[in-house]
Amino acid sequence: MRIMDNIDHFNLRSFDLNLMVAFDAMMQEMSVTKSAEKLRIGQSAMSHNLSTLRMLLDDELFVRVGQKMQPTAKARALAGPVRTALSQAQSAIQATDSFDPATAERVFRLGVTGEMEMILLPALLRHLQIHSPETKLLSRTITADSVDLMINNGEIDLAIGCKSPVQAGYLGEVLFNSEVACCFNPDLLDLRTPLSREDYLASRHAVLSQTGNVAGCVGDALQGLGIDLNVVMAAPDFMPLLAAARNTPVIATVPCRIATQYAPLFGLAIRPMPIDVAFPPVTMNWAVWTDKDVGLVWLRDQIRSVIASIAPAEHVQAAE
Repeated sequence: MRIMDNIDHFNLRSFDLNLMVAFDAMMQEMSVTKSAEKLRIGQSAMSHNLSTLRMLLDDELFVRVGQKMQPTAKARALAGPVRTALSQAQSAIQATDSFDPATAERVFRLGVTGEMEMILLPALLRHLQIHSPETKLLSRTITADSVDLMINNGEIDLAIGCKSPVQAGYLGEVLFNSEVACCFNPDLLDLRTPLSREDYLASRHAVLSQTGNVAGCVGDALQGLGIDLNVVMAAPDFMPLLAAARNTPVIATVPCRIATQYAPLFGLAIRPMPIDVAFPPVTMNWAVWTDKDVGLVWLRDQIRSVIASIAPAEHVQAAE
C-alpha cells in the first residue's frame, strides 16, 4: 500500500525513528518510569529520548499537571499518525509468505485496457466473490503511454492488455492472441455470409482509436497492408462502436471476445474478419519486485483461469 508519494529519506535518516517508539510508549503510559520499563531501557535513557524529541519538535510534548503527566496539543496531534506508522511498520516486519484467499482482506489494483474492462473485470469479480469474498478490485485505465509509470509508482499491481511481455524491470506473459470480428445490423446492411473481402472494404466502418488518428488500430494495421479503410467513426471505447453499428449502416470491427459477449445485446450479426491482420497479443505484466508476492501470485493464477473460461475467438463462427 502506498503511504506517501514522496519520502524524504535524508531527513528521516537524521531522525532516530526509535524516538517514535519512545513517544508512543509515553503516550500509552504517561509515565517516564513505566515507559522505560515497557521499552526495557533505563529511566535516564527514556528521559534523554524525551529531551531529544522536545528539541526536535520544539514542543514540551508532555507536561506535569499535579501528580500526572499530560500530553500537549501537539503531542495529541502526533499520537494518531505515529501509532499508525508504527503499526504499519510492525505489520511489514511480521508479514509472512502466506495468503489465504478465503479470509484475505486485500485490494488488488489492476491496470486494464478498454477491452479488458469489459471482458476480464466482470468475470474476475464473479470469480473472486466465490473464491475470495473479502478481496476487492480497484481498476485503472491504462494506455501504452501511461502503463510504465503506473507500474513503477505502485499505482497498479498488474497491467493487463497493452504492454510488451518482455522488458527490463518487468515480467509478463501472453494471455491470448488478439483477433477481431465484424459486427453490423443485418436490418441495415445486407451482407453475404461469409463476409467477403470485397464487401468489407466497400462498407463504412467504426473503429477503436485512442489517438488523434481517425483510422484507429484496425485502419493502421490495414494501411500497413496497403489497404485504405473507409472509417467514418473512431471512438476510444467499444460500446460506442457497437451502438453506432446498431443505429447506422456501418461495420464495427472489435475484438472477438467483445463481439461474442456484447454484440448480441445490440442485435448485431457477427462475422469473422475477412482479411488476415496481425495485432499485438493481450499480455499480463507486473514489476519484478512483486513477482513473489504470494497474493499476486494467486491473483495471476485466477486471471489465467478466468481468461481461459471466456469465449475464445473461434466462437465467433458459432455465434453467427
